[in-house]
Amino acid sequence: MAKKLAVIGAGLMGSGIAQVSAQAGWDVVLRDVTDAALQRGTDGIKASYDKFVSKGKLEAAAAEAALARITTTTDLDAAADADIVVEAVFEDIDTKRDIFRTLDGLVKDETVLASNTSAIPITKIAAATQRPERVVGAHFFSPVPMMQLCELVRGYKTSDETLAKAREFAEGVGKTCIVVNRDVAGFVTTRLISALVVEAAKLYESGVATAEDIDIACKLGFGHAMGPLATADLTGIDILMHATGNIYTECQDEKFAPPEIMRRMVDAGDLGRKSGQGFYQH
Repeated sequence: MAKKLAVIGAGLMGSGIAQVSAQAGWDVVLRDVTDAALQRGTDGIKASYDKFVSKGKLEAAAAEAALARITTTTDLDAAADADIVVEAVFEDIDTKRDIFRTLDGLVKDETVLASNTSAIPITKIAAATQRPERVVGAHFFSPVPMMQLCELVRGYKTSDETLAKAREFAEGVGKTCIVVNRDVAGFVTTRLISALVVEAAKLYESGVATAEDIDIACKLGFGHAMGPLATADLTGIDILMHATGNIYTECQDEKFAPPEIMRRMVDAGDLGRKSGQGFYQH
């Protein structure tokens, strides 16, 4: 019998997680609050499958079968019989806690509740439930079908069994896992990229070097696939500012304080690729 996955949030991350999971044989229910959001999510999944098919990386029949394994809903109750639930909504702790509190009363006792958060401590999310030992971080990377990494985060009370189930799931959909053993804000990857983006933005802000040259330095000097300011534009200046702000609030370490230029860019609506303007024009 196929295992059932519920993905809460049909944005870029949620739809990507649904896509790779359906391709790996999971029955997936994708939930969002509006039909329009669900339509955008499933359109994106279909377009991505089509691209893989056109490049010869996926058989057309396999793509069709995977798409057929995904159902959509606006009803959170659809997660009730899931074996694993992955939450992938906006990085707001109150929203996440509300979802986990509701899921706690819906799902089976043995269900693993995972959050795709990139910066919020898992322990804070888990505390909204009566089963903190069943809550774990499963931080995928965008775009999910292309990026190999999944960062598994152990909350203060996450059990070994829950961590093992999360690893089995992530590896089963083709990811390589790292484990974050201590639930610090930002985990490993978001702390590293946040510190780099903040420093790069400060260098740009103070006129030390252009955005292009800062990114070239990181690509050619450090072997990075993409420079930090181009990464910020891809991720969204608002998303990264929110993530760095969450880390700063938690640890009060000045290196994570979002610089003024990032705050002004967000105020002005220069959010990166999605708005057409960020550190670069798109």
